[in-house]
Amino acid sequence: MRMHIELDDTLVEELDAVTGPRGRSAFVRVAIERALEQEKRWRALDEAAGALAESEHDWDGDTAGWVRGQRRGDRRRAG
Repeated sequence: MRMHIELDDTLVEELDAVTGPRGRSAFVRVAIERALEQEKRWRALDEAAGALAESEHDWDGDTAGWVRGQRRGDRRRAG
């Protein structure tokens, strides 16, 4: 689908310096795809925020000890 987007002349000059005039569409397409993926991740994080209860976690008493135990329990780790 074609789309019309207005950009400042300075921005187009910078874009052309990076991509050349024949690479504009591909560059903008990838930039939009990346921005949308980032937005999806932020929305997922916002939705997940607060999903864990505020107490009664395995790590509540000794977080560092819990992390060490997790690391030692993984036989693939060295050290």
